[in-house]
Amino acid sequence: MFDFVHERKRLVQIVLALIILPFALWGLDSYQHSGDTGALATVNGTKIGQAEFEDAMVRQRERLREVLGENLDPAMFDSAEMKRSVLQGLVTQHLLLDEARAAGLVVSDEQMARLIAGVPAFQKDGVFDKSAYEAALRAQGMNPALFEYRVRQDILSRQLTDALAQNGYAADATAENLIRLNEQQRRVSVAKLDLAAFRNEVRVEDAEVKAFYAANQQQFQLPERAQVEYVTLSVADLSARVAVSAGEVEQYYREHAAEFGTAEQRRAAHILVGVAKNASSADRDAARSKADSLLQQVRQKPANFAALAKQYSDDPGSAANGGDLGLFGRGMMVKPFDDAVFGLKVGEISGLVQTDFGFHIIRLTAIQPGKTKPLAEVKAQIEQAIRLEKANNRFAELAEQFSNIVYEQSDTLKPAAELIGATVQGGLWLTRGQQPAGLWTDKMLQAVFAPETLNEKRNTSAVEVAANTLLAARVTEHRVASTRPLPEVAAQIRRQLQDQAGLQAAAKQGAALMAQLQNGEKVSVKWDKAQTVARAQQSELNPALARKILTADASKLPAYVAVEDAQQGYLIARIEAVKEIAGIEPMKREGYAQQVRQMTGEALLQAYLEEAKARADIEIKDFAPVEKQ
Repeated sequence: MFDFVHERKRLVQIVLALIILPFALWGLDSYQHSGDTGALATVNGTKIGQAEFEDAMVRQRERLREVLGENLDPAMFDSAEMKRSVLQGLVTQHLLLDEARAAGLVVSDEQMARLIAGVPAFQKDGVFDKSAYEAALRAQGMNPALFEYRVRQDILSRQLTDALAQNGYAADATAENLIRLNEQQRRVSVAKLDLAAFRNEVRVEDAEVKAFYAANQQQFQLPERAQVEYVTLSVADLSARVAVSAGEVEQYYREHAAEFGTAEQRRAAHILVGVAKNASSADRDAARSKADSLLQQVRQKPANFAALAKQYSDDPGSAANGGDLGLFGRGMMVKPFDDAVFGLKVGEISGLVQTDFGFHIIRLTAIQPGKTKPLAEVKAQIEQAIRLEKANNRFAELAEQFSNIVYEQSDTLKPAAELIGATVQGGLWLTRGQQPAGLWTDKMLQAVFAPETLNEKRNTSAVEVAANTLLAARVTEHRVASTRPLPEVAAQIRRQLQDQAGLQAAAKQGAALMAQLQNGEKVSVKWDKAQTVARAQQSELNPALARKILTADASKLPAYVAVEDAQQGYLIARIEAVKEIAGIEPMKREGYAQQVRQMTGEALLQAYLEEAKARADIEIKDFAPVEKQ
């Protein structure tokens, strides 16, 4: 990933150093965990405290929210299983970092600077922008030090895991064998002993139905259910009812003009006379004298700036281009350099500018003014932002009132609905222990089936079922768990018994038929039209039958295989021909080999982790399961 950096280390030190220094000043690697007391886990003596664990839980919640959206159940994060999973993930991270450090892996500041400067979210017009960087981190609740700490740790871990996972092994012979197996084709015909024909001949007595009912009561249980009416308060619903005036749009546009434009950028060229930070006074004076001489030459003949930069500049990254540094925004360079560039006029040449890298002579070659998008272009975006802001404010105002009124007037949801301008929804049946999609989270189901909700006919509390979404419900009808009566299920039982007996009869006759076919006897069988079956293509055949067809010994044809199918009856397949692939293309071989390398690489990584865990001193706190009401 960082070959460019390693191969051009000197260039990076000169050209990227103007970016690196700000990162260093912001405190790379300064993040430290808190909460050492009462550690939840330790890995080789390093403690994982409550603060680190809670931070990991928040990040896991956000990841799942992006995937599941409204289907995310906040209650899942109360479960012991989720907590164990997150803590185990932190233990693995710490273990990987220990292993990476032991292997001598490091992440340099050059690597960090290049990686972060290359993130599109931190750029404006394709170049790194410090304000965009800080704003993006603030939106995620982070500061640069914390973010850079995490990035550094992640890179260290990935250097180790990639070294293992990307070094799987696959011999050409293995890949070729897989191709032959996967793409071998078998021509087959199928005969079916239809279940319906055998089932219709089966007579089931009433006594058999009663006996099955008595012996299988669990099949006929009806779980506890409740019919509910409910009211939802959400930012999404409020936003749909918010009005936005033209005046509000214009005011927002004026006050947030910076959000709809790009900052000014400047293009400059420089000549660097390099001098080390720890250079002697004599060396520094000599460098200054050389820089002064060059400055005089440039001022006498500005047209020679590029030629002098190519000949004398100690910045190899820009010297070949006449000192050209391209376009960059304010804050991209170290402060003395930045201040000088943004104080020049186009064509103007600076005096000597001293930085930690030496003495610079700077020429401003172009200014790209900042641009602002017209109101018409961003009107819809502004309206949505205002609508969302108003809805969030309104939600904050209503949330507590909504919760209070649901509790205080617990015999009806109408006042709560009137408060927020919504309607009471009704007629929904919920089953204890069965969570439907959408807003009905596990926590909400617990509230619905709580004793006070069922027995005292009170509203549930207002439960947060998603971000900025509250839900309150009321039970209108309750049915306890019960067993369906025999008359209601007798027909179902009778059919089930007929199916069982019919399949047994079909299987018995089919087995006899299979024996005759395998012995080479001539038997009258109605075969379906022949079809081709291969591992590499989908088939409409019964999956169990397809597996048997592809794994059967086909050295002597025809060959026969058979399976029982609960819906169709008894299926017999006749393998009539086997077609091998003619040849193997190199690209296909490489594709298969790559898959094998990936699988063996992942297996290698897992084996390494297991061994590392066995060597390590790891202690993990367990979490007690959360009892449900």
